[in-house]
Amino acid sequence: MNLAEKLIESHLVSGVMAPGEVLQLKIDQVLSEDATGTLVMLELEALGARSVKAELCAQYIDHNILKADHRNGDDHVFLHSACRKFGIWYSRPGNGISHPVHMSCFGIPGKTMLGADSHTCAAGSLSMLAMGAGGIEVALAMMGCPLTLVMPKILGVYLDGKMQPWVSAKDIILELLRRYTIKGCWNKIVEYRGSGLKSLTAMDRHVIANMGHEMGAVTSVFPSDEQVRSFLRQQSREEDFIELGADEGATYDEEEFIDLSEIEPMIACPSRPDKVVKVREVSGRPVSQSYIGSSANPGLRDFSIPARIVGGRYVPDEMSFDINPSSRQVLHELTKSGDLERLIGAGAHLHDTGCGGCIGMGQAPASGHNSLRTVPRNFPGRSGTKEDQVYLCSPETAAASALTGKIIDPRSLDMSYPDFEEPETLMDMRPLMEPPQEIPVKVELKKGPNIKSLPVLGKMLSVIAGPVLLKLEDNISTDDIIPGGAEALPLWSNVPELSRHALSRIDDTFYDRAQEVEEDIFLVAGDNLGYGSGREHAAITLRFLGVRCVIAKSVTMHYRKNLIDHGVLILTLGSQGDYDVFSEGDKLQFFDLMSCTGDNEFLELRNLTKNRTIWLRNDLSDREVEIIKFGGRVNYMKSVMGGFT
Repeated sequence: MNLAEKLIESHLVSGVMAPGEVLQLKIDQVLSEDATGTLVMLELEALGARSVKAELCAQYIDHNILKADHRNGDDHVFLHSACRKFGIWYSRPGNGISHPVHMSCFGIPGKTMLGADSHTCAAGSLSMLAMGAGGIEVALAMMGCPLTLVMPKILGVYLDGKMQPWVSAKDIILELLRRYTIKGCWNKIVEYRGSGLKSLTAMDRHVIANMGHEMGAVTSVFPSDEQVRSFLRQQSREEDFIELGADEGATYDEEEFIDLSEIEPMIACPSRPDKVVKVREVSGRPVSQSYIGSSANPGLRDFSIPARIVGGRYVPDEMSFDINPSSRQVLHELTKSGDLERLIGAGAHLHDTGCGGCIGMGQAPASGHNSLRTVPRNFPGRSGTKEDQVYLCSPETAAASALTGKIIDPRSLDMSYPDFEEPETLMDMRPLMEPPQEIPVKVELKKGPNIKSLPVLGKMLSVIAGPVLLKLEDNISTDDIIPGGAEALPLWSNVPELSRHALSRIDDTFYDRAQEVEEDIFLVAGDNLGYGSGREHAAITLRFLGVRCVIAKSVTMHYRKNLIDHGVLILTLGSQGDYDVFSEGDKLQFFDLMSCTGDNEFLELRNLTKNRTIWLRNDLSDREVEIIKFGGRVNYMKSVMGGFT
């Protein structure tokens, strides 16, 4: 067996491990962060939960660190009260980004983990089977419910050789994105193996596993070997190490080969993570911001090596050199080693430990200027600037370009590649986290004025009819549907107010037009709908505004689940050419919801405006149809299973 199959088999509750078969998996650990965690806790409240059942649940404050007014602070107070009420670990603001902090404090080889954040897959670096999901799925996992998924194919990536100086893990995953694009790994687990792993630390692997999601992968996994043992020893947790890997002669559904010695500095051009070229191909383009940080480059070396590149030199006056430490642990070690002094002395701007500019919460670039970032995504506007020009690159490229004010291949600097060795031990962050309280305790959820209870969504009728309010193109991300950033992110605990921002980056009249519709609303979309973040807010806000049916050429696994979980019917076009049949304003009618089960592979939709019949592909299971009929997963759980009272 390969490693992915071993991890699945050891947690299999039901189903057969064959591609396309439906499985249920036991989830050991659950993670949430503040941007998505507020809805998770509101869903636990709506389900009548008393205490979580999973082995370990942890809530991190990392996205909404910036407190421009009361709203983010109120979210923190609410989440702290929810952790005490339900029995969840609480990580205070300033501890750092959920993924590397969880890896340092709680990651254990062989465990499964579900997180209310799409980059939860980064824990595959420790040989965990870790996946992101919508909040309701995460809330149910906290309550001990198994995760349902379709058995993925396994892509085996063989890494050979060793990276050259000035090349790092970010360049490896950018090369894979160049090969596979943003949808090349749909419903696949990417498993890394080979002799090249010997030179990749656990944090190097974190970088690669983190951005596997940008290829559309379910998750990525690495073996648990001496590099993992060394990492756990560094975190004072060597007792958690177990050796895990594929059997000799294990087979894969697909295979890929990478010679690490042939990789050179890579960069993703605006505005998609797969628009990857070699850095030397865009060398010389002017840059006004260089940003180092995020869960996609969270390791100590990702800050220490740039510090040693710029140490004793000065960035130009017009350059914004932004340093966003990933954790309190990293900041502590940078201070001890003198690397923080090197960064500050060169003119770097130090920011709080957390997600910060990666989610558009501060550090927005100037309009009309190029920004280099080591973050995982460069979707349009995600930085906080509407017409941004964000490039994704390695810390080496970011630091070298910061010194010159233009994109340069770091190999062209007049210096040797800096020496760096991981320290034997690092600061233990667990004493700065509040462990679960003993249950039962009488704790009231503390809701500030911006925190609103989960909206009550109505049941689906068998006949739905109404206009196509918006026709979307290919590759619409969940950032396009619901933005992050300093304006919208503080509203993620308030669905009615947040819905005002739904699709605003594409059509700023959408909310007002939705208010005028008294019928059901349809959306039509192109290929790869809902790629990127797994935020369920991109589904629940549409449902709140009256969207009852989404019709697309194709939709990502995460977004499909989130739409269904919030009572939105999702169907795909039987023929790609049918996309051209629809126009905004067309009146549609779908009147056969009861036949969305069994052998009905295609379902009939009427375009009343154009007097045409369109046949839509139906891949909904009986259970998914029931969830949609009840108006979403919360209603379904409460009606069918009685919730968790």
